[in-house]
Amino acid sequence: MFFKQKPLSLPTAEQALPGRREAMRISGKHYVNGHPIVPPFPQGLEQAVFGLGCFWGAERIFWQTEGVYSTAVGYAAGITPNPSYEEVCTGMTGHNEVVLVVFAPASIRYEALLKVFWQAHNPTQGMRQGNDVGTQYRSGIYTYTPQQASIALETYKTYQDILKAAGLGPITTEIVDVGEFYYAEEYHQQYLAKNPSGYCGLGGTGVAYP
Repeated sequence: MFFKQKPLSLPTAEQALPGRREAMRISGKHYVNGHPIVPPFPQGLEQAVFGLGCFWGAERIFWQTEGVYSTAVGYAAGITPNPSYEEVCTGMTGHNEVVLVVFAPASIRYEALLKVFWQAHNPTQGMRQGNDVGTQYRSGIYTYTPQQASIALETYKTYQDILKAAGLGPITTEIVDVGEFYYAEEYHQQYLAKNPSGYCGLGGTGVAYP
């Protein structure tokens, strides 16, 4: 049986699927801790967005991190407005599967979230993560402020040196402004809490971030 191979390069605006005006309808409540997953969030909290492979396992890693108030999965760094999961999986929306992390900077610094990010996956694999192949599995840090971008770049350089010393290749992680974040369908939110035996394809390099 033959399957159409997904593209491993991002589409242009002319190639991208048209999408829709309507936003995804979700409950807005975190299945694990009951906190809101949509704004407005309590005063003093900040947001971060990361792409590190299949967003089911990626989200679980962050909701289990102390100092994280809430998490949600969605799509970012693409072209198509309000894409569906099926559309993202074609590779023709330009989006990445990402995790929105709402955190209390008084309890956990952005740098500590980046350490979780770097160690939880292999950032040297381009448009894939393990056996998951496609543009929506690329490694990415999507920043809300110039400060986040600066910190992300510094950790990138630090971890690149460490990976090189360990004999691994160059990091392929993209660091760009978050742009528009689109929430994924309700059944994807906190998926591994609802389906404890569900698939998780994440695996790090085994090289610790200092």
